[in-house]
Amino acid sequence: MPTKPFSARLDARLLAKLKQLAAREGVAASQLAERFIEEGVRCTEFPGIVFRSGPTGRRAGLHGGPDVWEIVRDVEALRAADAEDPVACVVRSTGLGEDQVRLALAYDARYPQDADRRIAAAEALEQALAAADA
Repeated sequence: MPTKPFSARLDARLLAKLKQLAAREGVAASQLAERFIEEGVRCTEFPGIVFRSGPTGRRAGLHGGPDVWEIVRDVEALRAADAEDPVACVVRSTGLGEDQVRLALAYDARYPQDADRRIAAAEALEQALAAADA
């Protein structure tokens, strides 16, 4: 994706914190600022979505709930199995509210590459583990 320069004035303490975090993560401060802005925009678009770090990188999730990709994977599996109401099935099996499941699906509709990439990685890992057990 092409980038364009953007200039902003930041409080000196905030800029120092940004630079510290960037150094700890091994990225440029501008890259970290861009990530924070992108995630902030997405959180504003979809209240209830948060971003968390982990061994596989940053990912979108429900506040106080599972990752978006996990919900999408479950709904897609139920759709593929011709379940009558995949959203209701996920609600019953997870204890999530219908609004939470629909929020994850709405986020996925806007940013499908996030869940697609994680679902593919999870499937590849499952296949590798199954092959190792065989």
